Amino acid sequence: MEENQTQETAAPQTPELTITDLANLRSIVEVGIRRGVFAANEISAVGATYDKLNAFLVAVAPPKTEEQPAAAE
Repeated sequence: MEENQTQETAAPQTPELTITDLANLRSIVEVGIRRGVFAANEISAVGATYDKLNAFLVAVAPPKTEEQPAAAE
């Protein structure tokens, strides 16, 4: 009986995908391209997807400021 109550009260985890995850995916694609992971007939689809991902990441990236706070020494 306790096992059923525990399963019912445990909330299901919501899938989560962060900007960092997407940036990591972009890096994975870049490494794959450099290492020749993709076949010639796959490159255009990979490139188009990479371009869309990169454009999204550039659009949501926080703006870079001229003055960065100095690191505490």
